[in-house]
Amino acid sequence: MAGLPVRGIKTVVEAIEDGGPGIKVYTLCDPDRWELPPFKPGAHIDIYLPGGLVRTYSLCNDPADDKRYVVAVKREADGRGGSIAFHDGVKAGDTLVVSLPRGGLRIDGAHHVTFVAGGIGVTPFLSAADYLARRGGDFTLHIIARGEPPLAAMLAPHRASGHAIIHDTRVSARPTLDALIDTAPQSAMLACCGPLDMLDAFERATQGWPAERVHVERFVAPALPIDPEARPFQLVLARSQREIEVRLGQSMLDALLKAGIDIPASCCGGICGACRIDWLEGTPVHRDRVLSPAERARSLMACVAGSAEERLVVDL
Repeated sequence: MAGLPVRGIKTVVEAIEDGGPGIKVYTLCDPDRWELPPFKPGAHIDIYLPGGLVRTYSLCNDPADDKRYVVAVKREADGRGGSIAFHDGVKAGDTLVVSLPRGGLRIDGAHHVTFVAGGIGVTPFLSAADYLARRGGDFTLHIIARGEPPLAAMLAPHRASGHAIIHDTRVSARPTLDALIDTAPQSAMLACCGPLDMLDAFERATQGWPAERVHVERFVAPALPIDPEARPFQLVLARSQREIEVRLGQSMLDALLKAGIDIPASCCGGICGACRIDWLEGTPVHRDRVLSPAERARSLMACVAGSAEERLVVDL
């Protein structure tokens, strides 16, 4: 595991609140209550937890709320341990180091945004909903949940305004993704976050939409298919002039970490953006789910990227 981020931010846990069954909401502030680095709607931060774990969480508050980072964490007994470390090990007043915010939803200029969330998958869309509501934007937030949705207090203003629609599967059948998407204007931007089966159905339902107007937010990295063309390669670090062999079956991230190169990492599956580095020469093989085509022209995700050639030069 990589060490602390080069530009890590020290925060203090100002408050811990109930967000619904199994969910806690954490408010992180600067120790001196100064403004925190800005973030875009739907952005994420990496949080360095007790025990050396690093996990990525969506920021739930309005980007205009610049003195707080608010994250919601659902305890997952069968997860990778991050949510348990948060729930059991983090208390009000504790200090947590976090990364600079990154990513976010490209919603500026959208005539309408339709969000589809499954349960706790609503978290990346809360800050976007607040942002759009404050600016008079047009949006619909569909939440599919069994019973009362998570983070009901945060959703309350949007339910009251009619922008948030709750689909309670205890009282009616789960709506199809096609039905929800069909209600969106043809010029809309579409975004989805939830369990894997929902994301798969959403991707099938949006196959005919322009890729730049479809956003899928993943909590769990999908399994990487076996690449029969994969080969070992030399990774050249341009700044230090070091060369590192990336063996067959080894990730670029693993090779860098074992060589003592400190690269932030979290999901290790190409969905969070923590281990992004720039490449300079060669032909990367991109397998991530986070970089746009334009971003891939200069960057790669070290946890999943490979090389189509025997040599790949990166800006390290």
